[in-house]
Amino acid sequence: MGYVYTRDNTKIFYRLIGKGPITILFIHPPGMGHVTFKQQLPLSTDFRLLYVDLRGNGKSDKGNAPIKFSLLANDLYDVCQQLNIEKVFICGYSNGGSIAMETAIKYPELVEGLLLIGAFSEVDSFLLKSEFLLGIIGSKMNMIHLLANVIAKAHAFSKEFEKEMSNYFLRTDANVLYQMYVEGLSYNCTNNLQTITCPILLIYGQKDYYIHHYQYKFMTLHRNTNVIYIGGARHQLPTKHSSVLNRIIEKFIENQGVIKSERESINSPD
Repeated sequence: MGYVYTRDNTKIFYRLIGKGPITILFIHPPGMGHVTFKQQLPLSTDFRLLYVDLRGNGKSDKGNAPIKFSLLANDLYDVCQQLNIEKVFICGYSNGGSIAMETAIKYPELVEGLLLIGAFSEVDSFLLKSEFLLGIIGSKMNMIHLLANVIAKAHAFSKEFEKEMSNYFLRTDANVLYQMYVEGLSYNCTNNLQTITCPILLIYGQKDYYIHHYQYKFMTLHRNTNVIYIGGARHQLPTKHSSVLNRIIEKFIENQGVIKSERESINSPD
């Protein structure tokens, strides 16, 4: 673990764990930090895992520039460059998936494949928009403790992890969190999906109903998109359904993005 400096001299925290020729870069949603992917650590047996705290989140500095996903994509590219990582598979969770897509659009030579967990190319539904608005209001009114507790409880697989995630969320700069929610609400890469050159795997919880419709945008506009549902699951796949998610990640990478069926359903034992 350590820090690297971006092109605008912002200090970014990272952890590089594991072994093997293939690197997986994990991108967290606003506020949650790299601890979001603690349950993916078993993958380090076969892959290198690159965990990053986005600027203004966790242990990373916030810098001086306004938060845009294009800026965060630049940061991720700079981290990889400074660590001499030429290629990555990117695993983006929730709104972290939007940052993953922006990175693939801006730096196609870096990204070998996208694993998008509960992701969306734009916010076009009432329920999803409401979630972002709650985040915007909460961060603007300095209710970051409430946001931390709610998000940590929703993702907790143990009391210890709930406390760890809540405390880590509280490291986030409130203004950065506000900007990330605003950017997430307005970000729209639907029309740019066709420019993404790498394979995409969408991973949805079977009960995460209000984002299922996004698959049709991907499958219409991106020629190499596949979809997997995790049975009995909602949104919190990295923490609450980690064993089946880890198997899906491993399979996707081992097959270089080739999933035999266009739409599969896998029941979760978690």
